[in-house]
Amino acid sequence: MAVATAAGILAALGGVLWLSARRFVGSNVQRLHQGGDSGLLRGKTLLITEGNSGLGRATSAELLRLGARVIMGCRDRERAEEAAGQPRREVCPAGGSDSGPSSGRAGELVEEPRLDVLINNAGVFQCPYMKTEDGFEMQFDVNHLGHFLLTSLLLGLLKSSAPSRIVVVSSKLDKYGDINFEDLNSEQSYNKSFCYSRSKLANILFIRELARRLEGTNVTVNVLHPGIVRTNLERHVHIPLLVRPLFILVSWAFFKTPEEGAQTSIYLAFSPEVEGVSGRYFGDCKEEELLPKAMDESVARKLWDISEVMVGILK
Repeated sequence: MAVATAAGILAALGGVLWLSARRFVGSNVQRLHQGGDSGLLRGKTLLITEGNSGLGRATSAELLRLGARVIMGCRDRERAEEAAGQPRREVCPAGGSDSGPSSGRAGELVEEPRLDVLINNAGVFQCPYMKTEDGFEMQFDVNHLGHFLLTSLLLGLLKSSAPSRIVVVSSKLDKYGDINFEDLNSEQSYNKSFCYSRSKLANILFIRELARRLEGTNVTVNVLHPGIVRTNLERHVHIPLLVRPLFILVSWAFFKTPEEGAQTSIYLAFSPEVEGVSGRYFGDCKEEELLPKAMDESVARKLWDISEVMVGILK
């Protein structure tokens, strides 16, 4: 029994050491990847939604390091002001704690002299059924309608600032989603996993249609998935107490850090490799193929038309 116990302990320690080595090596690779001219984006103005935590915070920190002026569109003003304690990082409140960006707040941004990059990063993940202040299902509103409205309101500024870029953060889970035009607000039925996937599929359909509409304007729009990242996005996911320590260990070993997960957003925001590229889907700083349902032009146009009505652009 003692031998078996000792062997088990040694195996566990060996596993922890192996996982530690894997994370250490991965971190070194990432730091090398992040190296670059700290003044590369000097003079550029970028807006990132929910830039005060997790993936958004890591993205804005790196863009600041590269010299950009960063405006954070945030729902939690207190946390946003804490995160904004650096030069060139500013806060633009984005409505209440349970809503996407409001048209009134976005109107303040239109007064900016220029906007070089808009990063639609805000999102919620598999939350219980609830509605935002605007009366829409939370995930569809924050993950899709909020991005749609903010982008629509800032298109004039982005066009006048061209060449400019729009970046939308989606998810690999889009493959499990489907657009049900009969129940976009999930009032007939609600599955939090499906509704998250649907909102992320909507992100892709949105940028595909937007790219078509922006042809010839010198404004590009692309979408990405960051991979599996250790953030608080999964706060609504129930993990049994006994399983939690194992989950923490696995996430520490195999999930990306926010800094690693932010790399594709940063790449699409300023890399010359994607200059003029629009309407594409990226992961790990490389273009990836889309499923046919994410390239359905008729669905994308119908979703656009309905979204305009839902956010109040069209009555």
